[in-house]
This record gives sequence, C-alpha cells and structure tokens, in this order.
Amino acid sequence: MEIAQIVVIGLIATVIVVFLKDQKPEIALQLSLAAGIVIFLFMITRLTVVVQAIQEIALKVNIDITYLNIVLKIIGVAYLASFGVEICKDAGQSSIASKIEFAGKIIIISLAIPILMAVMDLVMKIMP
Repeated sequence: MEIAQIVVIGLIATVIVVFLKDQKPEIALQLSLAAGIVIFLFMITRLTVVVQAIQEIALKVNIDITYLNIVLKIIGVAYLASFGVEICKDAGQSSIASKIEFAGKIIIISLAIPILMAVMDLVMKIMP
C-alpha cells in the first residue's frame, strides 16, 4: 500500500522536524522540503495514469483535446501553487505564500480564458 508508505514518510519527517525546529531550523526546513519532494515523486506515476485515463475518457466523448490540456494545466498550476504556499508557510513566510497564491490564481484565470470564450460562444449560439 503506497498510502501507508507515504504516511510513514510524512510522520517520520514530521517528528524529526519537530525535534530539530528549535535547535536547527534550517535543517528542519530542508528535511520538510525533502519529504514533500519524496512524496511528490511517489505520486508522479499515479498522476500519469490519471492523466492518461482522463485523455481516454475525453476521446470517447469527443471533448476537444485542447480544452482537456488546458484543464490539466490548470490543475497542475493549482497543485504546484498549493505546494509552494505550504512550503513558504512552513518556513514562516506567509507574506511570500500569499503572493504565490495570488500568482497561481492569476495564471489559472489566464489559462481558463479560452474555455470561458468557448462557453460564451456556445451560449451566444443557443440564444436567439
């Protein structure tokens, strides 16, 4: 079970970080970051399976692959921004975290514009 391995890695890293935080905060931060990266690497193979499954579903229901790619990019931006925000918050840099969150939202909006335009075109075609 992968989740058991991930939980164990997370818990061990958390315990070590809690003990190191007062004495060596820079090492605690690096360990926290390393644990996050290891967990992320565990999930990359699962992520590719999910993306392939979504692409297959989209082909079966004739969804334009361009829109699917945009949605996948939006999901990726959201996850990466969230990961960066949490790392900054762990380091005590909530100001930087809020800037990353803001940037992520702006990027998501800019990526969503083609989808919004397609929906507006569809609505305009439906209305008399």
